[in-house]
Amino acid sequence: MSTTSGALAVRGATLHYQVRGTGPVLLISQSGEGDADRSNDLIAELVDAFTVVTYDRRGLSRSRLDDPHRGPTMADHADDVHRLLGELTDGPAHMLGCSLGAVIGLHVATEHPEQIGTLIAHEPVAPRLLPAAQRERHEDELAHLQRLYLQEGLGATLPEIARTLGIDPAGEREPDLSPQPMNPQRLANFDQFIRHDFTAIIRDTLDTAALREASTRILPATGRTTPRSVFDHLAAAALASLLGRTLLEAPGGHNGNTTHPRAYARWLRRVLEES
Repeated sequence: MSTTSGALAVRGATLHYQVRGTGPVLLISQSGEGDADRSNDLIAELVDAFTVVTYDRRGLSRSRLDDPHRGPTMADHADDVHRLLGELTDGPAHMLGCSLGAVIGLHVATEHPEQIGTLIAHEPVAPRLLPAAQRERHEDELAHLQRLYLQEGLGATLPEIARTLGIDPAGEREPDLSPQPMNPQRLANFDQFIRHDFTAIIRDTLDTAALREASTRILPATGRTTPRSVFDHLAAAALASLLGRTLLEAPGGHNGNTTHPRAYARWLRRVLEES
């Protein structure tokens, strides 16, 4: 699988991106601390049918910030995707957004709907999709996780993040997956994600009314094994209700794109063919 890599100057940062495969453009915006390599097992199952674009979100891995102390906003992340798609394609692309990546996709769909034909929004971590009382509770939940990380470190925080998002670290996985070691780069990415992207999520100003009017075909999705009580599932269900769509079920849980890449690829192909 050949890979073309590039660097794109955007406002306040330089983005690293990768392009693989042939066919319609499919941009994958990753979850959490995931960079352009996060979904390699999934991408390998898609490159015969799609030109798959991945990137390091600003502040992660090879994407450099002009000011490392300035945390990005959701508007920054959405503008990055807008500029990246503008650099790589003239027509509307497909987009798979996972978790934080799904929220980024929702912003692009409201601000630049002509760039995304279909957005699969897998468990968006978007408290603003929820009623006010639930929204405040889950924003407080994220703020607590951020404080826990700053006070006690990643070891104490990861189990609580998993609980909050309904992730089972010991859950079922497909065999022969690429390793994702907790190396220094990944530790640095977690630091950026929790220290800065959590703040972006808490301060998000997603215009839910504009989502109803967006011309992008937005397909909300949740993981089959994600507990129905956790806020990322509740946000996906709220998005489906807002748009009057059926909530799709993807293989695996919150991170099904990495734990079940083969089944997830088959599901993704079917969803995009039907859309």
